[in-house]
Amino acid sequence: MLTAIRRALGAGAAPPVAVTGAGALPSVCPVSDLAAASVAAAGLALAELVFARFGERPAVAVDRRLAALWFARSLAPQGWELPPVWDAVAGDYRAADGWIRLHTNAPHHRAAALSVLGSAPERAAVAEAVAGWTADALEAAIVAAGGCAAAMRSAAAWAAHPQGAAVAREPLVSWEDGEAGPDGLLAEARPDRPLAGLRVLDLTRVLAGPVATRVLAGYGATVLRLDPPDWDEPGVLPETTLGKACARLDLKDPAGRARFVALLVSADVLVHGYRPDALARLGLDAAARARLRPGLIDVSLDAYGWTGPWRERRGFDSLVQMSCGLAEAGMRGAGSDRPVPLPVQALDHATGYVMAAAVLHGLARRLATGRGCLARTALARTAALLIAAPAAPPEPAPASLGRDDFAAAPEATAWGPALRLHPPLALAGVPMRWDRPAGRLGASAPAW
Repeated sequence: MLTAIRRALGAGAAPPVAVTGAGALPSVCPVSDLAAASVAAAGLALAELVFARFGERPAVAVDRRLAALWFARSLAPQGWELPPVWDAVAGDYRAADGWIRLHTNAPHHRAAALSVLGSAPERAAVAEAVAGWTADALEAAIVAAGGCAAAMRSAAAWAAHPQGAAVAREPLVSWEDGEAGPDGLLAEARPDRPLAGLRVLDLTRVLAGPVATRVLAGYGATVLRLDPPDWDEPGVLPETTLGKACARLDLKDPAGRARFVALLVSADVLVHGYRPDALARLGLDAAARARLRPGLIDVSLDAYGWTGPWRERRGFDSLVQMSCGLAEAGMRGAGSDRPVPLPVQALDHATGYVMAAAVLHGLARRLATGRGCLARTALARTAALLIAAPAAPPEPAPASLGRDDFAAAPEATAWGPALRLHPPLALAGVPMRWDRPAGRLGASAPAW
């Protein structure tokens, strides 16, 4: 998988990576290997950028156990509890001919699903309503209403589906050259803080994009996350806002859009996860972004791929797992009578590290050529990478977390003190650390 990621990034054969850490997450798929490979890809990309900038290539090491654990949760609250990740209605339901998953964490997605079902917002009532639909018909109806749902398909059914076939033809990362910019060097960078001074605009939500920008912040980048006025995702913010300033900005409002343009003009990197047509409808398509900021490293993702009939469909990791066969494979492998997803949101996290690696490779390209770039990836394409990987031999589960797995000092998050896991990635002489604790959305002004 590391070789495939490197090839997609346009990089050569992977230099040696020291891999430590015993145990693997229980799954029919090699999830821990995917975790280690994606983390290693980001580490190697950073090492190559350090070499291009300073002439020295730091050695890269990955703790496979910690990489897999970071895919689940990276912090342990001290004296407080994390909010629930899932809305009370979200989950898998038995339809008349199979299974379907409803994703209802966002209020408007929840309202869309309930309007189609004509149901009260209670699991028993939703289950009764879902049972009267075929899975495909309900999926189509909820999506048409602006909601998010996915019928469970096998890998073979997904391969035969027009969207599955389209994703199979896409590269893991697609690249286009951007405009030549006025700056190729990271002027404030140091060998031990190679992304210092780098300005990253983060227009992403749960979960892949925030993972990517968290990685960049860990090596010194200034990350400004922008969210709409009414958006919230309380269950994951202690994980995803680490190292970032978080502001609110309404891009649909002319004043908000003008402020965004001013920020973009002075940014180095834009990471975004809007559906493919969203920024274009605001007059901010890829060509416009490149003109506004020549030399921009523009990295984006979507759920179901950039081609095919579902290219503009809303989606999340758990839904893509249902669509592409991972949940069905887990069900068969476990001998269960209901979908069995991956043990963690592996598509999100792995895609996040691939996106971080794409940013870093883009920066190295800009150092060499002076040109920016446009890179795209998708959760469904990461799923294809995992499905194609050979099964790993059985291993025991990773050892339980102990105090030594966490940083010595608690992190003063906005919700209370928490212990943060040691990073899974180590570069010699280049520590991964964050200058800001995790905080709430909208706590900062939309300014650098």
